[in-house]
Amino acid sequence: MGLFSIFKKNKAEEFVEDDEAAARLAADSELQRQRAQSDLQRDMARATALKIDAIEAAMAADIFNEPEPAWQRPRRPARPAPAEAAAAGDGNTLPMLEHDTTELLGEDDTPIEAAAAESAPIVEEIAILYANGQTDAAREILASSVRESGANDRTAWWMLFDLYQVLNDQMAFDDLSIDYASKFETSPPPWAPLPAEAPQTGNAGYSGLTPTVALAGVLNAAIAAQLAKVDTAPSRLPLRFDFSRVNGVEPEGCALLLEALRKAQSGQRELIVAAAPELANQIRATLDVGRRDEGEAPWLLYLELLRLQNREKDFEEASMDYCVTFEVSPPPFVAPTKVANAPKQAAAAASDRFMLPALIDGDLAGLLAAISGYADQYPALVFDCSRLTRIEFGAAGQLLAKLKELAVDERRIEFRDVNHLVAALLRLLGYADIARLFPHRY
Repeated sequence: MGLFSIFKKNKAEEFVEDDEAAARLAADSELQRQRAQSDLQRDMARATALKIDAIEAAMAADIFNEPEPAWQRPRRPARPAPAEAAAAGDGNTLPMLEHDTTELLGEDDTPIEAAAAESAPIVEEIAILYANGQTDAAREILASSVRESGANDRTAWWMLFDLYQVLNDQMAFDDLSIDYASKFETSPPPWAPLPAEAPQTGNAGYSGLTPTVALAGVLNAAIAAQLAKVDTAPSRLPLRFDFSRVNGVEPEGCALLLEALRKAQSGQRELIVAAAPELANQIRATLDVGRRDEGEAPWLLYLELLRLQNREKDFEEASMDYCVTFEVSPPPFVAPTKVANAPKQAAAAASDRFMLPALIDGDLAGLLAAISGYADQYPALVFDCSRLTRIEFGAAGQLLAKLKELAVDERRIEFRDVNHLVAALLRLLGYADIARLFPHRY
């Protein structure tokens, strides 16, 4: 009887092991099927891109004789040297054209190079899987690729950081941050998930024109004209403040900007603030505890910028310094709502950007019509991708076709703050032939 019981137990264990093996086999088969599908789509995209390249190369053989930059559209033939241009007497040449484009933009504002050769195939595979909504497969392959990545290739790491933020998985993000800091001996990216209200399906949610208040030079009384846009921009639209090119502050300008920021938030309007840390640092450098010569405005603007960044600890410390200086109670800390922070832009800010929705898929008729309307108003097209989480593979093709219609007469087209998963797909499909791609920097 005892032997029979043992026999029954062993047989049961065998059945369990067989079931587990069958489940693993099924999962492996599904992953192989998904990877085979992505391989097919990647090959189709490459074949289409090769055909287009061959046609364009034949047409441009007599004009262009330099290889294209990896992430930006073909450039015009090289310009003559400044001395030669002056000798030619071309009065239509602007002075800024005497400088190289990279010099004008700055090192941090040039398009990011393509993925390293050894990781390019896996990057393309992940981009297609993710575009088709196969998030679990993309995550599994990315995690495996990160473990095997070389010391000089961070592409897969950046894509995985972006994926964890899209999935709002902070625990996995923090674990990856520790490994990243150890491997590359540098600080990991900050945790910055999408706003909670960002839609995850469909083309719902705001997309379209984003009015921009782009301040430059010294923050003084002269900024009043630029701040007038706070009153004229429709209240239903998000408003973008860009401080990237501010290089000095004065009390009068601080007072005007503080009033504009408060007014912009009074109606629960959404705010996008670029280069807030840099402006806050400039203001802080002008402040001394106990000195009242400049008045309260610089202090209050400094506190407001800290609040907009949700830096509560820094806000409380600065509040104590403000209280000691003016012997009055400081303003209370109120966590910001409907406020998004954007990094500093090295190039001159575009006047107004077109914000893309969180997800682009399905019927794009409404989105493409809005982009056409934007193109009718502005000579340069700058797409804000800070909210964009994913573009479905077929939808990316539709959007590319529309942009090719609009890319006439060397029109400037840019995609800014693109996550690395989307950037890999755009590059694979040939967006870099007509536009400049700027993935967000880690």
